[in-house]
Amino acid sequence: MSDRMKQYWKKNLGYLAILLSIWFLVSYLFGILLVEPLNSVRLGGFKLGFWFAQQGSIYTFVILIFVYVRLMNKLDKEFDVDEK
Repeated sequence: MSDRMKQYWKKNLGYLAILLSIWFLVSYLFGILLVEPLNSVRLGGFKLGFWFAQQGSIYTFVILIFVYVRLMNKLDKEFDVDEK
């Protein structure tokens, strides 16, 4: 594998690590571990901890998918491996 492709995969894995960390933070930390403190805040009539556990982690995951697609399209163009 060429050095350029190694750089490509290293950057790709960096994106994955950041995005999965965000997903972990929202789904596990906010939705499970910090649910009680977050429940003191209300969002749309629902307790914030409940919202993160039921809806917030799903919305965050969908947004992260779109962010990943955008980042990868940019990365593909940068390394000239995009579909033409």
